[in-house]
Amino acid sequence: MFCFRRSRAESPSRPYTSPRKTSVGSSDGAGAFHRQQYLIRKKDLGKIHRAASTGQAEKVHRILCFRREVLDSRDRKDRTALHLACANGHAEVVSILVNRKCQLNAPDSEQRTALIKAVQCQEEECATILLAHGADPNHSDMYGNTALHYAVYDENLSITRKLLSYGADIEAINKDQLTPLLLAVSRKKENMVEFLLKKNANVNAVDKMNRYSSY
Repeated sequence: MFCFRRSRAESPSRPYTSPRKTSVGSSDGAGAFHRQQYLIRKKDLGKIHRAASTGQAEKVHRILCFRREVLDSRDRKDRTALHLACANGHAEVVSILVNRKCQLNAPDSEQRTALIKAVQCQEEECATILLAHGADPNHSDMYGNTALHYAVYDENLSITRKLLSYGADIEAINKDQLTPLLLAVSRKKENMVEFLLKKNANVNAVDKMNRYSSY
């Protein structure tokens, strides 16, 4: 159905092999797509972080009534309450935080915004709230991946469609020089490849090994 083709400068007889079998988009081999949920340890969290991570909406509201300054505070892992609520799918908490005008695009220790985390954890309701309030769909993390890369990797057509409707860059390139289409091809996500092609993704994009996709 589709394949990677090499540029003319490379030997046509040499078969394609992925430079990293388990760490697409990860220049340091950390496996960017293989870690989703945050590791939660009580000792790393402040009160608002604990409440947000467990979905205690009333407690989050109460904390903010008395301590407005903790709205965007970081835990020991550099995560905000918004990051933790999104990663765990607590949409009511997310709504409270965004209505309080929290920082939508604050990065965690891996430069991931709450939107990236919501998409990575496939929490569509949380992602939708963030997008509707103006979260940046094109922020990239330390691996160069945008929220769209994660949606494509998980072959989540619904979130992918929503990200594109809010201006996500269909040609965004990560540190492996993979656009969302090249990522879908490399991971054999056939439905996603077909969808992105219908959205006019560039079929002539080339990765860092000078390979390009063919459909």
